[in-house]
Amino acid sequence: MSAILYELRASYAFVERNLNLVKRYMGWEIVWFAYSLASALSITYIGAAMERISGADVNTDYLVLYLLIGTLVWRFLSILFNDISEMIQWERWEGTIEYTLMAPIHRLTHMVGQTLFAILHGALFTLGIAVIIILFFDVSLEGANVLGALLVLLAGSFSFIGLGIMASVLPLLFPERGAQMTNVVQALLLLFSGVYYPVEVLPGWMEAIARVSPATYVLVNIRAALLQGEPTRSLLPIIVLLSLAGVILTFVGLWVFRQAELYAKRTGRLKRNG
Repeated sequence: MSAILYELRASYAFVERNLNLVKRYMGWEIVWFAYSLASALSITYIGAAMERISGADVNTDYLVLYLLIGTLVWRFLSILFNDISEMIQWERWEGTIEYTLMAPIHRLTHMVGQTLFAILHGALFTLGIAVIIILFFDVSLEGANVLGALLVLLAGSFSFIGLGIMASVLPLLFPERGAQMTNVVQALLLLFSGVYYPVEVLPGWMEAIARVSPATYVLVNIRAALLQGEPTRSLLPIIVLLSLAGVILTFVGLWVFRQAELYAKRTGRLKRNG
């Protein structure tokens, strides 16, 4: 029991360290929040303006909610992915990479702390944007299955945790350009996952790739829960599948990271600057 408590305290230490980093760079947090809010509002206003743009009879309320769901879900998942995939880059920026990766703690303890921070950071960031956007639009969730949507989001988050751990290997192995490579991975997930449109509108080869992305299934089923009121019972199969995929991706990510960490230590890549 004492060993478990020790590991939990060690995990919390990473949460606390990252919260202190957020406080230190609060100016940048405000900048990114303002940018994300402006981007979310711009995308949502596309839905509000569609009837005027097309000249056709369009259910703008439905379209606004469709785009808003995509925007908020992607914002949460992208922050989750970013905070985990860039953890090595953060260590380099702070000059602590050698101390962190050579510290006598389990790597799982490190990852749990980083993941808990990413979930907290993403939830608060996304909630703040959602609250402000609701002030601009008359959003109605009458008949929506909010609980089912949250369960789908929770299940899908595990996949992004695993993908983030795997992507974090890039800054570890490529100090000079690894962080940029993680941004490319994130951009591809955005393109192929149907964040702002059904994946059926993509070319055949792109749609085939989209069917592999866990974010595609997260978005489709969250929209089904919130827009059509899909009952939780009907969502259980996809929740189970997303959870299983997330567990597999997380364990694969941990294994990949471990191999990359051992290689980086052998080849002297644990340096503060790229």
